[in-house]
Amino acid sequence: MNYTELINQIDFSKGDGLAPAIIQDVQTQKVLMLGYVNKASLEKTLEEKRVCFYSRSKGRLWTKGESSGNYLNFISMSLDCDQDSLLIKVNPEGPVCHTGNDTCWNESNTGSEIDFLLQLQDVIEERKNNLSEKSYTASLFKKGINKVAQKVGEEAVELVIEAKDDNKDLFMGEAADLMYHYLVLLSAKGYKLEEVVELLTQRHK
Repeated sequence: MNYTELINQIDFSKGDGLAPAIIQDVQTQKVLMLGYVNKASLEKTLEEKRVCFYSRSKGRLWTKGESSGNYLNFISMSLDCDQDSLLIKVNPEGPVCHTGNDTCWNESNTGSEIDFLLQLQDVIEERKNNLSEKSYTASLFKKGINKVAQKVGEEAVELVIEAKDDNKDLFMGEAADLMYHYLVLLSAKGYKLEEVVELLTQRHK
């Protein structure tokens, strides 16, 4: 994405030189705050990789976190269909609201339990790309696809065995082990969990 070209497409005239920017956590998908930007603040955002706004009350550029240290680390931005507002995705450092709350709507900035699978998938992918790291996941990738597939089979069998009894802790432990090794296998094959979900969605229609 060429963000310089995107900035040049924004219609700032509708907001007297400013455009509203919705700030969203890239991990949890929570909306964190709404601020206003101009061309100069967006250029500074791209330069420093921290979201910079134009403060209407201060009458100047204002990088979120310049006083508190709670920066909004820039990930991406996109322009809406009318080309007069932005969605900026970030990795926040600490609470976003000046009141100390996670968001300006007093919401907790946490995703659902299911969202953790996507975070785990990212960690697994990182281990695959850094095999020098001393971790169990990296060691699996080093052993190759056959070993990874074998581990999935072993964990599936262990889950089936535990399913015959009524020990919830043991059953859930094996279920978690199977899920983890399944994600490793998907990564080893170059696929994503989202692709599996998309296929299930198509089958459900």
